[in-house]
Amino acid sequence: METNQRRKILIVGLLLGMFFASLDQTIVGTAMPRVVSDLQGLDIFVWVTTAYMLSSTTVVPIAGKLADIFGRRIMYVLGIVIFMLGSALSGQAHSMTTLILSRALQGIGGGVMMPMAMTIVGDIFPPAQRGKWQGYMAALFGLSSIVGPTIGGWIVDHSTWRWVFYINIPVGILAAATIFIGLSGEKLAKAKDQSIDYAGVITLILGVVPLLLGLSLGGRDYAWSSWQILSLFAAAIVFLASFVWIEKKAKDPILSLHLFKNRVFTSVNLVGFLMGFGMFGAIMFLPLYLQGVLGVSATSSGNTMIPMMAAMMLTSILGGKLVTRIQFRTQLSLGMSIMAIGFYLMSTMNVNTSQWTAIINIIVLGLGMGLVMPTLTIAVQSVFPPAERGVVTAATQFFRSIGSTLGMTILGVVMNHYSASYLKSGFMPAVSKLPGMQTGPLAGMLAKANSDPQGLFNILLSPDTLKNIPQSLQQVMLPPLKLALANSLHYVFLVAMGIVFLGIVVSLLMGDARIEAEAASKPKVKLEAEINHA
Repeated sequence: METNQRRKILIVGLLLGMFFASLDQTIVGTAMPRVVSDLQGLDIFVWVTTAYMLSSTTVVPIAGKLADIFGRRIMYVLGIVIFMLGSALSGQAHSMTTLILSRALQGIGGGVMMPMAMTIVGDIFPPAQRGKWQGYMAALFGLSSIVGPTIGGWIVDHSTWRWVFYINIPVGILAAATIFIGLSGEKLAKAKDQSIDYAGVITLILGVVPLLLGLSLGGRDYAWSSWQILSLFAAAIVFLASFVWIEKKAKDPILSLHLFKNRVFTSVNLVGFLMGFGMFGAIMFLPLYLQGVLGVSATSSGNTMIPMMAAMMLTSILGGKLVTRIQFRTQLSLGMSIMAIGFYLMSTMNVNTSQWTAIINIIVLGLGMGLVMPTLTIAVQSVFPPAERGVVTAATQFFRSIGSTLGMTILGVVMNHYSASYLKSGFMPAVSKLPGMQTGPLAGMLAKANSDPQGLFNILLSPDTLKNIPQSLQQVMLPPLKLALANSLHYVFLVAMGIVFLGIVVSLLMGDARIEAEAASKPKVKLEAEINHA
């Protein structure tokens, strides 16, 4: 088979694999209400997402190193197979516990696949084309975020929720076949020369999992000062410290510490961490503003997010081409600056802001995100040899995921702190003296608000609850409640802006690194030669 034909098949496989792995993260959320109703697991349904996040984030750096040892083909195909197996088991689940375990298995496959596509793009394209294709990959991630909820809703409305998982299987088979054919000429010369750092793998898993668990459960299921959360964080510190000590002495470490001596690698991963921190702040809290403060429906709220993802798709493609012409720090600082402006504009939104103004603000945020995402991967790939390309590419995904988890946690703490303060100072005094509030049907809700003030925001998010509140009470209750929510989110978006601003500073410290003109135009002959040899 000719090299060009083989590469076209490979590109199709990469796009299919990237699309259906990223699509799964958005399509499942739409089906969850029906899943909970069917499997009767409302009390643990959040673990359907948490289990996937835990396993996928943890496996990313491990998969990147194994790809450098055993080759891209075997790891990518293995990731797809594991993902399809998890999808099949998820579709067959007849209890919430089984579904959670199946999603964890799915996450392992997804954690292998997501960074592998970017790594392979770096293998087969010269830097001048690499930026364009990695921009397309980032745009594909944005597209999946747009169409995922729609596809998930259609499946649930016209069939069973189980097809949300089964739909991955035929696409996965096609992706695995095309990847297998497209990379059939890859050599595994490194496999005999390197060993697997088992101690590093174990301590990394035992360090990252409790860290993510603590961040996910803290403030939600357990108090931050509870022994459960403190124990998880203590275990994370012990095992991550052990991981660092082991990596210093390992012959072939999973994540070699010498990588951090490279200014580009360190800067890029800090920027990715900070971008993930801020980005998920917008994705998680913006629907709360739209539905709770502006009063739009859940469907309209989801549609409002589409312009942000469309803007991200546009600048991902443009940024992938621009990065070959300017310094990395220029594009990263520009993208992070636009994100900071977007968060500032979002922080100015209040109870009187129109939905169109909100859309414009989040479009600005999306434009900045699109410039940053492909640049992170391209930058680290340009300063390391092919033998380390897998592990450095995976590292960018890993640190961005850790940042996202920490961002959701810290911004959630900010939200809880300010909302409790505003509710106690504004809302509670306004309604506590209303006739009937102490003994009427809303007395239980008011009493519960003393221990869980944020729970009052559920009133704004539930049309059915609002229907049961007399109009006269709504006129008194809703304005201070919406004001408290809007004021709390003001600080959430300001904190996110500050985090992104730190990313601007880090970007400027990266140095003058860029893709050299000679390197950008030099053809990538290594993989093609291997294919011809085969």
